[in-house]
Amino acid sequence: MLNFNAEATAPADHNQPAWWFVFSQRKLLVLVNPENRRQITGIPKIKSPAELNIPSTQHNFLGELDGVACWVAEVDERIELAEDQSFVNPRFLFGQVDEGLRRVAFKAIFVNDWDRNNQYCGHCSAKMDYGTDRSKVCPECKLTRYARISPAVIMMVRNGDKILLGQNKRHPGGFWSILAGFVDPGENLEETVAREVMEEVGLKVKNIKYYGSEAWPFPDSLMLGFTCDYESGEIVLEDEIINAEWFAADELPENIPTSDISIAGRLIEQFVAETTGS
Repeated sequence: MLNFNAEATAPADHNQPAWWFVFSQRKLLVLVNPENRRQITGIPKIKSPAELNIPSTQHNFLGELDGVACWVAEVDERIELAEDQSFVNPRFLFGQVDEGLRRVAFKAIFVNDWDRNNQYCGHCSAKMDYGTDRSKVCPECKLTRYARISPAVIMMVRNGDKILLGQNKRHPGGFWSILAGFVDPGENLEETVAREVMEEVGLKVKNIKYYGSEAWPFPDSLMLGFTCDYESGEIVLEDEIINAEWFAADELPENIPTSDISIAGRLIEQFVAETTGS
């Protein structure tokens, strides 16, 4: 995997080819196979979007990936693309580009959204300036705005040799995954885990333990993974979860997250390893 060094200050020399993560309506510009446009062949490595006849409306320096500068830019959705170019959901990068490039693309989503949504001061309406770090500073009232990150928990609930999986109404197509939810103000993360499980499926859990984290910019989440054990209760669904069941490792549904895509997949994979010894 390529190594990324995050920076907010752009290098003095802008004339070298760089990785450009160009967005339109939160879709990323990629290079594709003209004969199979679902096959991504790369991310543009150019001096500027102008090389592709793409005028950018805003751009930000992200840092360097193995010594190569990385930029994010936003363009008008009405531009015409060449045959080997396409705008895609960044989720399609999984398995098609180097993981280092994918991670920078996810960072680019955060930075681009932050820039677009903080053009003017929310206190006095003045035009915001860029700070010396990844911030926007109001020249009038000095209000400072950093990129917003919304913490969310995602948890593997175990009941002996079974795992709890649910179907969310926002994910059609029979997709099953572990439960997740956003942190409320004033909560610690363990309280969020217990509350979300109770709210979504009516179960009480115990032995809540931190597992790991993952940036998930859809739109701006930091996913904090946990494991926990079933304590008591019967499954009672709330409006967001349309189905929830206990599954043994050898009876998991086919349509579940995989470990190469998300922390949810890695937690499910850990459950399988722990219960089967493989």
